[in-house]
Amino acid sequence: MALLLGFAAFVATLLGGGFALRYRDKLHLILGFSSGAVLGVALFDLLPESLELTSPRYSTGTVMVLVAVGFFAFMFLSRVLLLHPESEDEHHGHERVGSVGAASLSLHSLLDGVGIGLAFKVSTAVGAIVAAAVLAHDFSDGINTVTMILKNRGRSLRAARWLLLDAVAPVLGVLLTFFFGLSDRHLGLVLSLFCGFFLYLGASDLLPESHHRHPKLLTGVMNILGAAAIWATVHFATG
Repeated sequence: MALLLGFAAFVATLLGGGFALRYRDKLHLILGFSSGAVLGVALFDLLPESLELTSPRYSTGTVMVLVAVGFFAFMFLSRVLLLHPESEDEHHGHERVGSVGAASLSLHSLLDGVGIGLAFKVSTAVGAIVAAAVLAHDFSDGINTVTMILKNRGRSLRAARWLLLDAVAPVLGVLLTFFFGLSDRHLGLVLSLFCGFFLYLGASDLLPESHHRHPKLLTGVMNILGAAAIWATVHFATG
């Protein structure tokens, strides 16, 4: 059952990415929705889940420190290590940033699959709830992966390759749980780091880009819709 739902996540991710590739001429609106969705995943999915999984072993303060570590680590990686305009052309710098962002999203998808597999080890009911939450935002994950590459001047073929990797990741995550186990508190700590990654991606990268030289009102509405879509899907999937 867990593996079947992993394949369902694979399909949902491909559908979201295909949508972003098909309508790339509306990239600013897709970016608007995507940035809101990335922030929504961080605030409404990753952060609450990490707090729940780590309690009562780790305090809220400890989790928030790891969120901050994730945020500033990604900032350092993208701004200091990946961009060297004095020694490299700007195009290759953007390519690297896009790749790191897409890789972060793919790693999150891998953890989604791990979460599905581990949840089904607890019970079928818990597994179904976790899987519903994962499937609900995997469509947005596909959009986010493609837009991360396209907005950093990547080509459609390169975006499609990253999309395929992101789609395969949850299936691999489910398969991994057949061979090892991960405690809830350790999984929660990992999720808190990814919360920091996503906060940086959404607030410092995707969100400003979506508003660059485009109508602010409509793009702002798409920002809110993206975040609201994630809140609704997580709320109704786990409520």
